[in-house]
Amino acid sequence: MAVQKLQDDLSPDEMLVDQLVARSRLAQAAFEKDANQARYDNAASAAAWALMEPARNRELAIMSVETTSLGNVEDKITKNHRKTLGLLRDIKDVKTQGVINHDPNSGITEIARPIGVVGAVVPSTNPGATPANNIINALKCGNAIILSPSPKGVVVCEKLLEYIHVEFSKIGVDPDLVQMVPSPSSKEKTQRLMETCDLLIVTGSQDNVRRAYSSGTPAIGVGAGNVTVIVDETADLKSAAEKITASKCFDNATSCSSENCLVVVDAAYDQFITEIEAAGGRLLVSAQAEKLKASLFQDGKLNRHIIARDVDQVIAITGIEVANANTAKFLIIPAEGIGPDHPESGEKLSLVASLYRATDFATAKEVTSRILAHQGAGHSVGLHSTDETRAMELGHELPTCRVIVNQAHCFATGGAFDNGMPFSLSMGCGSWGGNSIDDNLNHRHFMNTTKIVRTIPANEPSLDAVFSDYWQVAGK
Repeated sequence: MAVQKLQDDLSPDEMLVDQLVARSRLAQAAFEKDANQARYDNAASAAAWALMEPARNRELAIMSVETTSLGNVEDKITKNHRKTLGLLRDIKDVKTQGVINHDPNSGITEIARPIGVVGAVVPSTNPGATPANNIINALKCGNAIILSPSPKGVVVCEKLLEYIHVEFSKIGVDPDLVQMVPSPSSKEKTQRLMETCDLLIVTGSQDNVRRAYSSGTPAIGVGAGNVTVIVDETADLKSAAEKITASKCFDNATSCSSENCLVVVDAAYDQFITEIEAAGGRLLVSAQAEKLKASLFQDGKLNRHIIARDVDQVIAITGIEVANANTAKFLIIPAEGIGPDHPESGEKLSLVASLYRATDFATAKEVTSRILAHQGAGHSVGLHSTDETRAMELGHELPTCRVIVNQAHCFATGGAFDNGMPFSLSMGCGSWGGNSIDDNLNHRHFMNTTKIVRTIPANEPSLDAVFSDYWQVAGK
């Protein structure tokens, strides 16, 4: 927890946040006192059902799209359900209270301990699923949590918390365990929460991530997405095109794991274009591509009227001509340049992808590396290939924490029922992305452990045992 300001120096908004945190501390202390695993599990399940109950899920999804203008209702319903169901699968039967491990060989016993009050700054792109994910993880580990939603996400957050508190009332859980910074949202309120809670979880704005890391409070932030996917000559091109399209179009590309740049090797290029067109992608000719770029990127920023909108709206807003527009699902811009002067090489948060052509896999790898150096380092890359050695090459050589192989990227990165990644909506990007974690955010990040340390038979090696190999090379 950061050093506190003197009470006389606080503004009314800061004092309001302090009162919120004080209530959270009281609720958390009571939640932890004489706790058992069932208490934590039931609270987490209550928060999950608040979102997953079908009627409430639909209501919150509709509200999300109406208030943020981002994404589409049916995909948000799917996201709310599957992400939460997957998280419940991951944490079911996991011990997060009391003794969680005892190793007779080391003499160490580990005891799970709550962190206290978690502050979670959540984005407008997923105003239901992301807060719920954070809340469930926090409760599973015995914490209280206070949300700070983006201005567009306030209404959805308020309704979600209302439903959580309804579920809490059924099992006797204090509603003060899950609170939010009251509207209207402000940087001052969010900053005060950052300074006064015990752990910060920040998803979304990279400005918020930087503020969290400098707040004085332990923080977990996640990096920017800019997923780049390589398609090589060994790939099942029809399958690759269908998976890329399904992933890119899901929730109108609100996910940080949506494909942004496609790098296709020459030997696969023509057939891939045929397959991606059949799947619903539309490769624009130069004049139309330039017109789309001019509309999508304005004054160095993404056009908010195009972000996460349906493809027919993108076409209408930009005034471009698209072949077979009635069956188009997303748009593709031919690209060559990479860097600040070529905004198409960055994250687009829209149903627009950039297409790079590479002479061979080595070139594709080099192009991908340059794109990540510009934006998206640490997050993830995709590969469509039947050559397993190429996935290993990317894992050894590129600045990325995840290589997603032959999968629809946005469904796979944050956990899927057919891969082993933890279900999450927040992906750590390691040191490459300026983050403190390189894993998917999960329950293990929401608890402390206390170690009971006992003596064991001494295990002190001789100098010869530890230096013999080195001495053979370098001598004494």
